[in-house]
Amino acid sequence: MSDRIGLDEIASPANVRSYVAEFFSFMLFVLMATGSIIAVSAIKGPPFDPTDPPAFNAADIAFISIAHGLAISVMLFAFDKMGSSHLNPVVTLAFIVLGKVKVAPGVIIMLVHFIAACCATALLYAMVNDDIGNMSNFGAHGVNTAVVGGDGGAFLVEMVLTAALLAVVIGSIVAKRNWGVSAPIAIGMAVMLIHFVAIPMTGASVNPARTFGPALISNAFDSFWVYMLAPAVGAVLAAVLYHHFFRVGMADEPEDA
Repeated sequence: MSDRIGLDEIASPANVRSYVAEFFSFMLFVLMATGSIIAVSAIKGPPFDPTDPPAFNAADIAFISIAHGLAISVMLFAFDKMGSSHLNPVVTLAFIVLGKVKVAPGVIIMLVHFIAACCATALLYAMVNDDIGNMSNFGAHGVNTAVVGGDGGAFLVEMVLTAALLAVVIGSIVAKRNWGVSAPIAIGMAVMLIHFVAIPMTGASVNPARTFGPALISNAFDSFWVYMLAPAVGAVLAAVLYHHFFRVGMADEPEDA
């Protein structure tokens, strides 16, 4: 049982290297991604509310979406050979469900994501003036009830888009007929497209740790449960669908995975 959970491998050199790689890659991702939101808020000036549609015009949405997509792609290219480079705790969760990551090391990786997000937001807090950072709650997410049907509608948005993201991640990395070295490009484009769609709705999280860091620093916990639970449900659904439907339909996929 301990072998299947991976308790004996928690402190292995390979896993420790993965933890360190995940910390720095995810911290840099959150720093650049939320930094793009702070940059837009600084240019626009107060009052600024990222959950209010008039606060963002098409150019703002494009800028923030491209920044998130590029940040993911660059970090995947930079750190993929150094560690696991999941850059999202629900990606790790999906890999645990698929048996690609053992439970104990996977839990550590997810904790590292949350710690790295807090460190990234703390760095931004130290870098920028409080009044500038507070305009956007340092990039915290919020549900725009004028666009979606409250927390229930936001839950569906985050769940479906996270499932879509995991479909790209699994198809790019896990499936035998994957994208290989081009996977970071596909994943970055998926993140960018998700932000194009969901920024005016939920702020486009699909990543609980990305939400947690700014929320903790800014004390912005409105609809917080949506951003924690919906991505997890979407990721598990995507993993289960792949394992029980798509994988078994591929002749070159092992059936005993």
